[in-house]
Parts: sequence; C-alpha cells; structure tokens
Amino acid sequence: AGASKVCNISSNAALSSTVSSISANDINLVSLAKTRELIDLLHLPDGGRVLDVACGKAEFLCLVAERYEVTGTGLDLSPVTFKEARKNVAARELTDRIELLNMDGGKYEPDREESLDMASCIGASWVYQGHQRTLKAMSKMVKSGGLVLVGEPFWKIPPDPEYLRLTEQEAESYGPHSNNVQTGVDLGLTFLYSVVSSGDDWDRYEGLQWQAAERYVAAHPDDPDVEVLLRTMRKNRDAYLRWGRDCLGWAMYLFSTP
Repeated sequence: AGASKVCNISSNAALSSTVSSISANDINLVSLAKTRELIDLLHLPDGGRVLDVACGKAEFLCLVAERYEVTGTGLDLSPVTFKEARKNVAARELTDRIELLNMDGGKYEPDREESLDMASCIGASWVYQGHQRTLKAMSKMVKSGGLVLVGEPFWKIPPDPEYLRLTEQEAESYGPHSNNVQTGVDLGLTFLYSVVSSGDDWDRYEGLQWQAAERYVAAHPDDPDVEVLLRTMRKNRDAYLRWGRDCLGWAMYLFSTP
C-alpha cells in the first residue's frame, strides 16, 4: 500500500524477493477477514470482468475469482512482484481466468471504455497522480452501475511536523477519512462501503516488513546496501511507532458509477 515507505527502502533485488516472500495473504493494510467481508459485498455477476491496477501478488484478484465466476486482469510494474503474482495465480489454478500484465498501470486501456464490472487500484493512487484522478480513471473503465474500489491513506489527527520531515511526506498529501469519501461523491459516484485498517492491521503490516529487513541484513552482512537499508528502515519504524500509528489511517473505499 502507498501508505508505507518501508517497502521501498531498497532497490536490491534479493531484498525485494525476501520482502515478497511474506505470505500473499498479507495484502495491504487490512486483514484477510475484512477483505473477504468486502468481497462478499461486491455482488459481481457471473461472467463479469474485473481489473486490478498495481495488483501486487494478485491476491485480491485471486480472492475475487474464487468467490465469483468472473475473469480478471492484473497489472503490476515490478518484475519481482509480477513473478510472485504468476506463481500465486498458478498455485490457485486460476490461470484460465486471470490475466497478468507486467506493465505501468497508468498506460493500460481496456478494449473499450465502460466495459468492466469492477476496476480497483488499492493503495497505489500514485499510478494516476492522486486519489481524485484514480477515481476518474477507474470510472471511465467501468459500466454504468459498476464498481470502483480504491485504497487510500488519511490523517486521523494532524501529523506532527517532525513525523512529516522524517518520512518525507507533506500534510497536504492526505485529508481526513471523510474527504476520501467526498472526493468520489463530488465526481458523481455513489459511496457504498469502506473498510478501515485497525491498529492491529497496521502493526502487522509494518512489523512483517521490519522483520523481513532485519533478517535479510543479518543473513547478508556483506551486501553493500545493508547499511543504508537498516538506517532507513529503522528511521521509518521509529517514526511509525512514535507518531504514525496515531496519526495515519488507511481504508478501502467502494463506489458505484451512475
């Protein structure tokens, strides 16, 4: 999810693979139970078409395809993540219904506009340069009455200036939870549901990445990247524990199109 910088602490391919080895069920910033609850509310039609931009290891797509008789397309730019996605889809025996493309999601165009039953971009609004533009892009791909699903951070309380400095963020980057909903409503979308991350969800998401990085460093002391990796990871970890856990939230927002 875009709410965390920990997953971008190094371009080292071996480390990326290590972080990628975290269970595919550890998606984004909500628990698997909450994700399944949300999927149950989608009510997708048999034969429906869905798209997931920046799909990661395609876990969300797999869960949707296991719940509904739909076909899906997943897009992801990272070669490492794309490889993991292909493994995940194959292991779930869903290769006949899920197509994966290793590409920039912002450059993808469906075969025709307003042809999908659902388009999602969960925690990757940077692909379209922001929350509003993401909602606009998703809406253009979806049928009338179709679904748009996004994941976006929000401020629970105003962030401390020191937290912003350490994490290289700006207070204007996000608004409150209600603003993320209102942005969609102002575009003419109907707000249906949201799933908000709990403190436990956040701790698990962040902690899994900390332990992966720490164990990678311990196992690869001769890697030239470990000093920068460790310094950056621990800086972000300390910022999260001191400020981020209290001020930064994250949620998935489900809308329908007119």
